[in-house]
Order: sequence, then C-alpha cells, then structure tokens
Amino acid sequence: MKVIVISPSKIKEEEIKNLTLMFEAGLESYHLRKPKFSTQQLKEYIEKIPKQFRNRIVIHSHHNLARKYDLQGVHYTKKHLEPTFRNWWREKLLHITTSHFIKTTSHGKLSSLYEEEEMKFDYVFLSPIFDTITGKYQSGFYEDSIIAAIQKTGKKIIARGGVDATRVEKINELGFYGMALYSSLWDRESPVEEYLKVIHRCKELGIHVE
Repeated sequence: MKVIVISPSKIKEEEIKNLTLMFEAGLESYHLRKPKFSTQQLKEYIEKIPKQFRNRIVIHSHHNLARKYDLQGVHYTKKHLEPTFRNWWREKLLHITTSHFIKTTSHGKLSSLYEEEEMKFDYVFLSPIFDTITGKYQSGFYEDSIIAAIQKTGKKIIARGGVDATRVEKINELGFYGMALYSSLWDRESPVEEYLKVIHRCKELGIHVE
C-alpha cells in the first residue's frame, strides 16, 4: 500500500519540521501542492527540506524545479494537460533530461478513468472517496463501481478525500493501490502523530507500506 502525504495549500505552523519528521519515519512520497506559490516561494520551500529527502517530492506546479532539485516527479493538473505549445515543450524537456521522473494526475469522476490518455501515469488520484474530514466535499461513488474501475482500467489508483487511520481497512478491501493523506494530518494538532496512526494501522492489518 502506497501512503502519500499531500501538502497543505497554505503554509502551516511548523510544516517543514513536521514533514521532516514524517520523512524520517519512512514517508516515501510527498506531493508538494502550493497553487498560489510563485517559483521563488517554491524554491525557498524546497531548500528548507533536507537534501536527502528531496527525491521523495512530487511537485504540482512550476515543474522546472523538478529538474533543478532532482525531485521524485511531477503531477499534471488539467491545465498541464491542455494541448498547448508551452505544455508540449515543458513535457519534452522533462522527458529528455529526466526520464526517471514519475508522473501522476487526478480524477474526480470514475468515467474519466476509462478514457484513453496520451501520457502514461505511474499512478492517479481519485477523489473524494469518503466524505472529507472538513465536510467540504461529499463522496458520490459506489463501492462496486470503484472495484470495477480498479480492476478493469488496470490503473494504479490512489484514494483521496476523507482518508485517515479508520479508513485503511476499507481502502485495502476496495483494492486501491494507495491512499493520500491531507486534511486528516494538517488540520490536526499533531500531523506526525496522525501519520504514524495510519502506518500503525497498516501494520496491524498486515499491509506492506511503500
């Protein structure tokens, strides 16, 4: 089971400290999503993270920084996938210089998982799977439909939305490739403690964490 942490969209108190502790505890994949950050702000953020952990970061914007800091990979939003020359050129540069990068994207509908994609993604997010922790989004998926999509599309799908330690067993039962932690960490007093609860629950259930 792949356990991913997605950054809060805005800076949280002691965010880098908590992130570093999660890396030290074994976190292998951190999605850096700061939609309102400039290139310079993202550079400053990345440079605060110890060098030995930067290759565990998947960046959601300013993809050129992935090359500069040799990050783990890049995440493609709908805007990145629009058929424009700028997007074509960015992708060409990434492919030529860093073919080892992983590529990810997101889906908000089950039907879109069945659509053919020009780009091959290492894994994709599907959300919201559960009613989210904040109550902002409501899940509209049926379990049978999720299981069918996972089996028929052959894609590695990450459950996002309302994911915390209490959902681990269900995520595993449905056949997801992994889970993404967001509000369940950053909206709590101790993000590291909440992350460790998920890891502990996986171990209780005999689920291998990657």
